[in-house]
Amino acid sequence: MDVLTATKDFESWVGRHIPVVKGQISDKHKSMAEDPVQFLRGTFYRWAQLFPEVCPDLAKTPLVLAVGDLHIASFGTWRDVFGRLIWGIDDFDEAYPMPYTSDLVRLAVSAVLDASEGEIKVGLRNVSEVILEGYVAGLKVGGEPFVLEERHKWLRKMALDCLDAPTVFWKNMAALPSSRSDVPGDARKALARLLPSPRLKYRVVRRVAGIGSLGHPRYVALVPWHGGQIALEAKAAIPSACAWASPKGPSRIYYQVMLDEAVRCPDPFVRLCGKWLVRQLSPDSSPIEIETMSGRHDQDKLLHAMAWETANVHLGTARAMRRVIGDLKNRSGKWLRSAANDMAKATLKDWKEWRKMRRSS
Repeated sequence: MDVLTATKDFESWVGRHIPVVKGQISDKHKSMAEDPVQFLRGTFYRWAQLFPEVCPDLAKTPLVLAVGDLHIASFGTWRDVFGRLIWGIDDFDEAYPMPYTSDLVRLAVSAVLDASEGEIKVGLRNVSEVILEGYVAGLKVGGEPFVLEERHKWLRKMALDCLDAPTVFWKNMAALPSSRSDVPGDARKALARLLPSPRLKYRVVRRVAGIGSLGHPRYVALVPWHGGQIALEAKAAIPSACAWASPKGPSRIYYQVMLDEAVRCPDPFVRLCGKWLVRQLSPDSSPIEIETMSGRHDQDKLLHAMAWETANVHLGTARAMRRVIGDLKNRSGKWLRSAANDMAKATLKDWKEWRKMRRSS
């Protein structure tokens, strides 16, 4: 199956789960053609299909509940229940039982593709070494969340520099257009679970975000409360694209399982309610973009932390950890570099085919 056929088939599958916002699909297709980085982030369904074919040996490695759509932009900040600033993976839309190696290879490929676009200063060999070092270090200590208080001061400084200015954030929220469609009843019930008190009135606005989830209905409730605003979002959730790529596998949504089982300080305002993912939108919830960091040393430190956080997530599958550690010990030091190279080539081939199709249409 080529990328064009795969995309058409996958989008038809998505349409059987949710009422797709069709106008956003054309925007997604356009973004996918812009560069290989955007293409990778918008086509996890293709990764789920290609990884077992391109890396058959790694497809047989121990299964964990994996992030799936992991890349260097999958990380951000939030406040925990005690108000502490936390950093980590903030997107589990594609969580699914997968070989542990898939997340590591995908993280490496995303860094290499960013480097190919001149965004970061890394090479394939360096990326692979840093990721493996960070992942193994996280496994050895049994994981540890990134609480940006008395520790990780370097990361805290970067995080604070990347947070949205509250005045700008809320101005942008207020400028979002009101929703022209009624909010489904189950979405309203999901939003109600985050309201600070029942029967509060709110305005529902439309928001477009991300690449992979473009086309999913989103409803944002802007709630006046105690002298300020609260923004709560409900986004339609579906099973991971892995369920499309492997129809015989489970088709459940694993988002909440990941939140509950991974080694992390959870965001108290993120949860799966039925088939709606609800969360608070806040200026304290922002990505730390590796491209904004100057120098290879700082970029390496952040990439090492990303790999450690990946270990935090995989450690949620405790029963598989002995097999994962044993598999890592039996592998040569070049396996990640080789697999990342192969998957990067496959991704670039698909992207060139996709771009060619867009130009000819």
